[in-house]
Amino acid sequence: MGGRPPRRALDGLLLLDKPTGMTSNAALQRVKWLFQARKAGHTGSLDPLASGMLPICFGEATKFAGYLLDADKVYRVQARFGVRTDTGDAEGHPVVTHVRDPILPSELAAALVALTGPIQQVPPMYSALKQQGQRLYAIAREGREVPRDPRPVWIREFVLEAYDPVTPVFRVWCSKGTYIRTLIEDLAGHLGTLAHVIALRRLAVEPFGGQAMVSLPEIEALAAGPAGPALDSLLRPLQDAVPPWPVVRLDGPAALRLSRGGPVPAPAGHGPSPVRLYGPGDSFLGLGEVGVDGIVSPRRLVARDPHEIPAEWVAGL
Repeated sequence: MGGRPPRRALDGLLLLDKPTGMTSNAALQRVKWLFQARKAGHTGSLDPLASGMLPICFGEATKFAGYLLDADKVYRVQARFGVRTDTGDAEGHPVVTHVRDPILPSELAAALVALTGPIQQVPPMYSALKQQGQRLYAIAREGREVPRDPRPVWIREFVLEAYDPVTPVFRVWCSKGTYIRTLIEDLAGHLGTLAHVIALRRLAVEPFGGQAMVSLPEIEALAAGPAGPALDSLLRPLQDAVPPWPVVRLDGPAALRLSRGGPVPAPAGHGPSPVRLYGPGDSFLGLGEVGVDGIVSPRRLVARDPHEIPAEWVAGL
């Protein structure tokens, strides 16, 4: 009898180009099903309106997903001036309109400078943040609004890409936790008007600026053929998800001791710092910390099947 193929133990990172009209979780579940992966998670939601880079971590890569959640992001956003919606984007309902003279490029330039650098943002009501145990968007859907504390974010770059007095296009390079919808509303406030987002695309999640993304149709086409190798060729190594910390390379016995949770001496020349750990043959072990005593302590390690530990790791113990 035919049945559902078994889920696979799969480790790696996929840079998905999420399409518009789909939630990040729906995209994740679709990709997970196409790969028949046992475990997968995404690193930072995109609204259904938005498209672009959605890193998906498989298997052991999920241990390092938090570093991508904390990473800077780059967006291209198109705004529409003169109308505010209840959600801050084109998926919402218009609630207020405002008519003013056409916005000049010089006005835009001054407002962009004012919103570049460290700023405070009040999170939108239509967000997944919780207040008193409830998601803000659930409260908003009940027609209520509650006070929200401003939060610090860093706008590293906010530039005009295409001028239009009503629907300009901007490029934003920002820290984690930045709400682009709120940024556009705040920009409109500096210009004495209203605005909402009509198009949004995430171009990059650091350190993957300029890296090629994979679309759902591409994945679906490969999944229609023989399962396994063709799909797996789309994956990046799981260590691509970790920060660019200094590298510590260990011999086999030291790698084995560390993989079992034991501290090992750092090779000469390594001072106190967080580090990336590699064993023989460039095998990625995980992340650790070199202490002031020169000892490497494990911080987050890749799980290994005891039956698949190379024989040379055991030699010399």
